Parts: sequence; C-alpha cells; structure tokens
Amino acid sequence: MRSFLNKVGLFIKETNKTLLFMCMAMSAFGLLIVHSATLSTLTEDSVISRSVLSMAVAIAGGIIGCIIISAFEYDFIARLWPLIAFVCIALMLSLFVLGTAPDGRDDAKSWLKLGSFYFQPSELLKVGFTVTFSVHLDAVKDSINKLKNIFYLGLHAMFAVALVILTGDLGSALVFMVMVIGLMFVAGVNLRYFLIGFAAVCIAAPIIWFEFLADFQKQRFLAVYHPSSLTEATYETVIYQQKQGLSAIASGGLTGAGLFNGNYTQNRLVPESRNDMIFSVVGEELGFVGCVAMLLFILLIVLKIISIGKKANSTTGKYMCYSVAIMIAAQTVINIGMCLEVLPVIGITLPFMSAGGSSNLCIYFSIGLVLSVYRASVDRSPREVKRASITTPFAEV
Repeated sequence: MRSFLNKVGLFIKETNKTLLFMCMAMSAFGLLIVHSATLSTLTEDSVISRSVLSMAVAIAGGIIGCIIISAFEYDFIARLWPLIAFVCIALMLSLFVLGTAPDGRDDAKSWLKLGSFYFQPSELLKVGFTVTFSVHLDAVKDSINKLKNIFYLGLHAMFAVALVILTGDLGSALVFMVMVIGLMFVAGVNLRYFLIGFAAVCIAAPIIWFEFLADFQKQRFLAVYHPSSLTEATYETVIYQQKQGLSAIASGGLTGAGLFNGNYTQNRLVPESRNDMIFSVVGEELGFVGCVAMLLFILLIVLKIISIGKKANSTTGKYMCYSVAIMIAAQTVINIGMCLEVLPVIGITLPFMSAGGSSNLCIYFSIGLVLSVYRASVDRSPREVKRASITTPFAEV
C-alpha cells in the first residue's frame, strides 16, 4: 500500500499541474458560455442542455484519458506509432461507409454515430498525427533537408490532409497544413522547400476547387472573398450566420451585456452559437474585455506548452509539444477568423470553448502527450529515464 501511495505521490509531483489546471479552468469557462448559448432552449424541467451535458462528459473523459496517457513514457507512446496510425486511418476510412452528420448539419459526413453520441475521427487524427509526424521528423533530423526526406515528409502530410478533405472536413485540413508548416519550420527545413510547397498548393488549389468542393463550400468562400459573384438571395443565406455573429460581437461593446443577457444569444439569432460561433457569445455577453481575457488565457496555455517543449529531453518530445501548441493556436485563429468574417465557415471549433464533444475529448489526449513529455524532462534522480530506439521506415533513432 505504501509503495502504491509513493508511486501516486511521485506521479502527482512529476505532473505539470499548472498546465492541467489552466486547461481545466478554460474548459469550465467554456461550459459556462455554452450553458448561456443554450439557456433559451431549456424546458421547464431541464437544468442544463444536452450540449452542456455531452461537453461535460467529453471533458471528463478527456481529463481521464489525459492522465492515463501522461502516465506512460512518451517514448513508449512514440514506439506505438504504427498502431496509432492504423487506428486513426481505419477510423477515417470508415467514414466513407459509415460517415454521418448530427441533426441539422448537412455540410459534411465527418462523424461516426456511437449510440446517442457523435464522434469526429479527424479530431483523433490530429493526436495521432502529432505522434507519427514527430517521430518522422526526429528520424530524419540529421539530414532533414535532403530531397528524399522532404519528399517523404510531404507524402506523410498530404496523406493526412487528403483523408480529411475527402471526408468533407476542410477546417481540419487547414489545421493540418498549419501544423505541418509550423513543425517543419521548427525542425529547420530550408526556406526553398516552403516556396516549393506553396507553389504546389497553388497548383493543387484549382483541382480541389473544381473536383472536391461541394457547391455550398464554394459559396461560403465566395460569400467572404467575392460576394458579387453570388446572387443577392444566395449571398444573404450563406453569410447569414457570420453576419449575425459579427453583429452579436459588435453589440457587446467594451464590457458586454452581461452573462445570460445577450439579445442575440438568448433569442437564438446566431446559428450554431454553441459550436463554431461560440466566440460571438463571449463578445456579446462579456464584451471586448471578456474576449481579450479569453484569448490571453489560451495564449498562456500555448506558451506553457511551448515552454515544456523547449525543455524536452528529446526532439521527439519537443516536436510533440510544438505540434499541440500549433494545433491549439491554429484552431483559435481560424475560429475567430470565421466569427469576424475574415475566413469562411469551415467548421473549426474554438479550443476548450465550443460544445464539440470530439474536440474537447481529443484536445485533452493531446495535453496528455505534453504532460508525458514534461514528466520525462523533470529531475527523476536517483531514477533514470531509459530511452529506447524507435524504428521507422526512414531511420532508426
């Protein structure tokens, strides 16, 4: 019994409690905002909405998963990369047969229905990609600018991006692209390869536009960047969600209308305010001050993760942390861009804030990887961390 308690005490000591508590505090705030966004949908005998309940369950499951993942050496997790890749790819491929969408969503078939809940495999793919791409980068770190290595890294990245594009999840595809660019920059890839990659994207863009995008997806882009190409009726229909969200944010002013008092929010004038447009609820009810405070807190989480990555005892751990930090930052920027009508609506949730169950669950899995890296980097004297080799198709490290 004493030995078990000593192990628990050591685990708690080695856990970065600051990061975990910051994430949990952000999730608690997110639950409060989602509750406000769904308050007007409650019946007389309801205390909380289904959205709040499913979000709370996802957060609780995510925290448990986070703690379990952090209990394993990240080296051990990295050595499981073939299994992780297989599971993630299998789930993504299953969407071509079993893919569906929650009620009221017809923009993509990117979910699997599990009983009364919906799971989005692309969220788990982000976690899996964090592991596999970090291992890949570490495997070729000494000769990363060789053309062969860049080619295989590009294939690795394009495979993940292609999977999410083919299942209709453009938002996740954009997040993956930002993650790849950020990680390859951190890894020291030569600038000329970024220019080549940019040229390749420009060449591929027309093919993606004409062959893979549905009409409603094209309309969302055109409504933001070329509205005159749409009829007035189509434009008003497509841009309605963003216009309403932007109006809600503007109405909040400096300090907002007060929690649970937003006119747009409480009268359900902003579609999907609990999910993609959750930032509009913060803006309307807590104002500019609330928005800045929320963004600063997310920034602190990102910086904390980067700080852990800098102190990692291997480049694999460093890349894992940077991948999670880039993912959170990218999703935050993209989501707010959608709410401010700078970017089209592409279905990206705001980390820790939106009601998406899959997003909340998997973001804590990612935090578990970061905490595992932190545990391996703290002073464990007199116990030593033994690093085992990781076999990949590209090299051995």
